[in-house]
Amino acid sequence: MKVSVFRKEHFNAAHRLHNPSWSAEENQAVFGKCNNANYHGHNYDLIVQLRGEIDPKTGYVYDMKVLSDLIKENILNKFDHKNLNLDTDEFKDLNPSAENIAVVIWNILREKIDRKFELTIRLYETERNYVEYDGN
Repeated sequence: MKVSVFRKEHFNAAHRLHNPSWSAEENQAVFGKCNNANYHGHNYDLIVQLRGEIDPKTGYVYDMKVLSDLIKENILNKFDHKNLNLDTDEFKDLNPSAENIAVVIWNILREKIDRKFELTIRLYETERNYVEYDGN
């Protein structure tokens, strides 16, 4: 019997969507205002989903305090109130689209969480736009 547990967190970050191999006109055509040379920001909502068996000793799938601490230490401390393009190693050479941010978060947390748990990342860039990544 597998059950999913979810932890929701929030962080603020700036970024610029830009492909350095394209002209200014191409970047503007593809990314529009998200290509602003002075960057722009989002209030991201992050939902981390773990799916696994309930531990009969604790009644937990996963200790939510441990999950909260993992997210804070490895994601929020790294990305919150940062310019993703300028302040993080992860996006020095990777366009910080919502899709890429979700994959980066998944990869970071996957290293920290036992593989017996299925991991899915849902990242809301706005209330209406979100991406989801489960490693597949």
